[in-house]
Amino acid sequence: MVFPWSFGGLPQVPSPPFGRVPAPAFPTTGRRARRMEAMGHKMTEEEWREFCSYGTRTAKLSTVRADGSPHVAPVWFLVDGGDVVFNTGKGTVKGRNLARDGRVALCVDDDRPPFGFVVLQGRARLSEDPGELRHWATLIGARYMGEDR
Repeated sequence: MVFPWSFGGLPQVPSPPFGRVPAPAFPTTGRRARRMEAMGHKMTEEEWREFCSYGTRTAKLSTVRADGSPHVAPVWFLVDGGDVVFNTGKGTVKGRNLARDGRVALCVDDDRPPFGFVVLQGRARLSEDPGELRHWATLIGARYMGEDR
């Protein structure tokens, strides 16, 4: 499955194994923006892509259950341009959640000082294309397990 993540309600394609997320849209004015700036700084698109692409950080993907409660699960991923791509099974909790409601949040953090993080929000776009699935699963697996595996 390909979940290209995008803001602004791109059309959902009903299916599930891998996902994408574009650059985060953070508020630039108001109380919320000031709170966010106090915690850190807003990353440029280049900075968040570099941060998310570094090493083998595991992302935390939050989806919406049928009852409206959040479900959070770790995912391996790749940054592809302005998207984040990941895989999941159609029958998994996150796969079923995404097929029903594409709203997601993805957190990627660095557990070493100075403890940075990026939070992306958007809508997952799903794909069941076998060629796409194989392509992305191979690249994601190579990132986390090595190209020889």
